[in-house]
Amino acid sequence: MRIGILAGETSGDQLGAGLIRAIKHHAPHAVFEGIAGPKMIEAGCSSFYPMEKLSVLGIVEVIKHYRELKAIRDHLIEHFIDSPPDVFIGIDLPDFNLPMERKLKEAGIPTVHYVSPTVWAWRPGRVHGIAKSVNLMLTMFPFENEIYEQHNVPVEFVGNPIADMFPMQPDRTVARHKLDIPEQAKVIALLPGSRVSELQRHADLFIKTATWCHEKNPDVQFIVPLASKELRHIFENTLQQLGTNLPITLFDGQSHDVLMACDAVLLASGTAAVEAMLMKRPMVVTYKLNWLSYRIMKAMLNVPYVCMPNNLAGSEIAPEFIQHNAKPEKMGPVLLDYLEHPEKSIPIIEKFTEIHQTLRKNADETAALAVLKLVTE
Repeated sequence: MRIGILAGETSGDQLGAGLIRAIKHHAPHAVFEGIAGPKMIEAGCSSFYPMEKLSVLGIVEVIKHYRELKAIRDHLIEHFIDSPPDVFIGIDLPDFNLPMERKLKEAGIPTVHYVSPTVWAWRPGRVHGIAKSVNLMLTMFPFENEIYEQHNVPVEFVGNPIADMFPMQPDRTVARHKLDIPEQAKVIALLPGSRVSELQRHADLFIKTATWCHEKNPDVQFIVPLASKELRHIFENTLQQLGTNLPITLFDGQSHDVLMACDAVLLASGTAAVEAMLMKRPMVVTYKLNWLSYRIMKAMLNVPYVCMPNNLAGSEIAPEFIQHNAKPEKMGPVLLDYLEHPEKSIPIIEKFTEIHQTLRKNADETAALAVLKLVTE
């Protein structure tokens, strides 16, 4: 069995690695090739390009890299049409993967898209293009299936692999011991993004917010997981430029341990918000985009909340400070309030626990069986 597969960011690499391992459990001799990150490569996938080539975000940023992205996609389409795989799996990156999946499907290659685009949040008309692009949509959240069923797009809710992996009751003591953090310390985690473009926009804001908190409460400590050497370099340079003397510790990766160890978290909206929810940590959510990307996205957004935990909860259980509202003096008080009044986090933890239970579906295995069923039908 030969499988084409493509991921373009850290979260997709993690999803892809789990899926590859699960498929190999049932089909040990399956061969995987496409674009992969380190975890997928370790699981056995050959990568034609570095995954980082696809790690751009925002409309303006994509336009800047359009020629290179188009050349990569054209090459992959040509390769897979000339040497058809049994199935092609696009993981997230809908604006890159779906046009490619459409070409491959038209050529008779079965296609799967893993992680639904947010058609329920903005640009709902995309579902018509999706119907022409995929033979199967795999969703991570239960409410996403409805729009696909309405348009006769084959769909399966597989749950969230992170929900399977994270414990229902995270052990803060164990995490703090692992990271050498004192048990009684008051700790805020900073997760400013896993992409270079995100960190370039957020590093200054996150450090200034931490500085605001430290000035109000000098006992607070800060911990930051950074997914690569490049991200760490950017963050360290920003710390140096701001001349801060924050009690801050940087970690290479270890984002899950960092989330488990903290009392509260400031994060850039995205996968990190779901992970913080599954770790049952009260959070403040922020995000900044290029001004033109933000104006366009704001005009298209059809939901009241930016981050997934709030959409799953149906209320702003995680306060959001987006674009011009993202200011240290607004976010800092909320973070300190979590630390100074832990009893306020009890209903938040209860709601996050309830959502966690609905997302536990043994996702890697469920997704693998759905892919294999499509291939063997």
